[in-house]
This record gives sequence, structure tokens and C-alpha cells, in this order.
Amino acid sequence: MGKFKRVCVYCGSNSGNKKIFSDAALDLGRELVERNINLVYGGGSVGLMGLVSQTVYDGGCHVIGVIPRALVPAEISGNSVGEVLIVSSMHERKAEMARRADAFIALPGGYGTMEELLEIIAWSHLGIHDKPVGVLNIDGYYDGLLGLFDKGVEEGFIRPSSRTIVVSATSSADLISRLEEYIPQHHQVAPTQSWNVEENHIANL
Repeated sequence: MGKFKRVCVYCGSNSGNKKIFSDAALDLGRELVERNINLVYGGGSVGLMGLVSQTVYDGGCHVIGVIPRALVPAEISGNSVGEVLIVSSMHERKAEMARRADAFIALPGGYGTMEELLEIIAWSHLGIHDKPVGVLNIDGYYDGLLGLFDKGVEEGFIRPSSRTIVVSATSSADLISRLEEYIPQHHQVAPTQSWNVEENHIANL
């Protein structure tokens, strides 16, 4: 049994232009099943979201998708995968996903994926949670973003210790192993205890 019971995966509702991205989603799903890790995700049945969720579900692990009501027609095609929790807003979606997860992994995706990833990184920096955050950097997709983080350190906007919040790897197995070994090294902006009750629940669930 691994360290994590549930992992939140952020990823695109599109599949991208390269088969390698779909292959990575399938591989991540199989790796979660191999480690008996349940999935929390954005609730869509299309794109990379659909591939990783269907793989985990078919492998016998629990899948819960959290999706705003407004996005149901756009992101759920045909039958939904696993348990679906419909919420009222994007804010509620992200909070619920964070509350239920022990760690976070970002596959390639668009604006929504990057926004979710950056928010959960910022929450770690602020001290709202201390859960590991990983980027599955397939075919160099996140090289530019990781380089921007390095530039932020170089220019004095990101502390070197806070740069360690983001764990990256090019394979699912390597990334999950690194996340399991993750120990926070950064100085939180505010102690976890100082955040409100709902945020503390997110941090400690």
C-alpha cells in the first residue's frame, strides 16, 4: 500500500495533438491502479480527463469527478465515469478536489489545468496545505512553465525554497515515487493553523 489513498489529477478536456499525451494519461491511470490509488478529477469524460478516469475506474479503483453544473454539457459525453459530484462554481470545484486529495498531479492541459496547478502551488506557498504537487512533463510540455518558475527565483520573486514545492518528472512511476518522498522545505507565508476552518480542513484531510 502506497502513501496516498487519493490523488487529484488536473488535465485537459482535450487530448492534444500528439499521441504521446494520450499515452501518458493511460499510463498514469494504470500506475494509480497498480498502486491502489483512487482518483479525484474534474469530472469530464472527454479528452485526457476521460482517458485517465476510465482507466482508473476500469482498474477497480474509486473515481470521483467534481464538475460545475454549467460544464456538464461540454465535458461529459455519454455516460459519466465513476461517482460525479456536481457543484455550483469553479471555486467550489477546486476546493472540493483539494479537500479530497492527498497529492496533486498535472498532466498536459490548457488554461484551466494551468490555473488549477498554479493555485494549488500558491496554496502550498501560503501555508494552506502541505500536500505534494507534481507535474508530469510529457514531451517537454511544461518546460516553459518550469523555466518561468526558475526565472522567478533568479529575479527574486520566488524564494529558492519555494521552488521546491513543484515536483516534476517525465514518467508516471517516477513522479509518484518522488511525490511519496516529498518533504516541504519552504517557509510558509502564514502558519497552517492561522487559516480559516474550511482551509484547514483542506490542508489536513
